Amino acid sequence: MKNNFTPQFLSDMRNGVVECFNFSELQILCIDLGIDYENLSGDGKEAKARELIGYLHRRHRLSQLITYCISARPNYAWPQIPANEPLSKITILFLAADPTDLTRLRLGEELREIQEKLQLAKLRDIFDLKQRTSVRPADISQALLDLQPQIVHFSGHGTGTGALVFENQTAGAHLVQPDALGDLFEQFASQVNCVVLNACYSEIQASAITKHIEYVIGMNQAIGDKAAIAFAIGFYQALGAGRAIEAAYKLGCVQIRLQDIPEHLTPVLVRKH
Repeated sequence: MKNNFTPQFLSDMRNGVVECFNFSELQILCIDLGIDYENLSGDGKEAKARELIGYLHRRHRLSQLITYCISARPNYAWPQIPANEPLSKITILFLAADPTDLTRLRLGEELREIQEKLQLAKLRDIFDLKQRTSVRPADISQALLDLQPQIVHFSGHGTGTGALVFENQTAGAHLVQPDALGDLFEQFASQVNCVVLNACYSEIQASAITKHIEYVIGMNQAIGDKAAIAFAIGFYQALGAGRAIEAAYKLGCVQIRLQDIPEHLTPVLVRKH
């Protein structure tokens, strides 16, 4: 496979990374791209940035870095990607489960709002939204294998004990416990960067998953349909504008308040530990 990036392009990318990211942000960048920061040679930030770009360039993954940088720092004048070099997209996997033997949720409305906000976004070309509905346990791992998403969004029911509710073969409720989902996401730790659990009492699940995934958002109590949808609107508006995960989480909470819904403290962002 031919690389179409010139030495000047590589130099401009290195300068941009050095200027836009501090040491800790550069480490997070490497985690998000599945790269061991400690294995990059050099002591200074410029040396680390040079090695990172060279590493990705040799493996034909430089477009992933460009996509990340545009998303994280949209106001910086990044060098224009060559026309004959495909842009690596950020895949969002929307998973929905609404068993027939439980109270029905407005999952279709939530999905439509996410689609609309991403379609209207400044950075809409770098996002690829995929969906799987009526999800059964086996469907989750299959979708993760097939679609290789960086962001996974689950919308559905959660129980007071922290289980997420998927569907069984007859569309009834099937409970999945926190440790099981934690073990699942461990297998995709180098691929998935963020998990959003838009379901009641999902903070317990978030704590299990965040052992392996950098950012996980869960709910610390029951959450209503309106609040869940409002959070999704704010979160994906921010992502589409190039905001980082933490800023998108905050805007999601603010959006709940803007809708005059008293549940803005329900979403919780948990970082990897």
